[in-house]
Amino acid sequence: MTGFGIGSLLTPALAMATGTKLAVAAIAVPHALGTAARFWMLRRHVDRRVLLGFGVASAAGGLVGALIHSRFTSGALAVVFGGLLILAGVSELTGWMRRVEWGRGAAWVLGALSGLLGGLVGNQGGIRSAALLGFRVSKESLVATATAVGLFVDAARLPVYIATSGREMIALWPVIAVATGGVLLGTVVGTPVLRRLPRAVFSRVIGMVLVALGLYMALTAGGA
Repeated sequence: MTGFGIGSLLTPALAMATGTKLAVAAIAVPHALGTAARFWMLRRHVDRRVLLGFGVASAAGGLVGALIHSRFTSGALAVVFGGLLILAGVSELTGWMRRVEWGRGAAWVLGALSGLLGGLVGNQGGIRSAALLGFRVSKESLVATATAVGLFVDAARLPVYIATSGREMIALWPVIAVATGGVLLGTVVGTPVLRRLPRAVFSRVIGMVLVALGLYMALTAGGA
């Protein structure tokens, strides 16, 4: 429904049972399928000029992040993920990320950084969307292009997760299947529901939830 809750909300929920490292890898499956479905719905608005360069930079960052992910402990990833959730929550509560105007040079760097974080902990949407603002595209093109870039990152990171955590992911197939069903359902029916929610109320609630989840993950990282 929100366009970013797949990683931000499902990953910490699963991490409570499996640890952050495996949760990031497992949730990459419903994330990729949900992103693909969303891309298909928005494909006509994609800015191909931006996608070809920005998407490749983000995918490269995603591949590097996924390779680094395999070397991190679950506790370290929980700290990184928790910090990103807090940042995203504060951004929603204050709106500061939407007000920052990035130049194109900074946008390329942020694109690679968002991909890196996507590969490392699966959380990338906020930074990617902020970076795309630097290209001065329309609102429709920004959402569609950000979705397409997310698909590039998923295509780069998912094979690494399968190679390094494939057996553990297969053992979680019931959870992955249910999560995928929820993601696809939310993608299809979420937009009409979302339109009925006032933007201010939505941002406030999402912001508080993200900050709470981020604090929880950071504070419990020692046992992850």
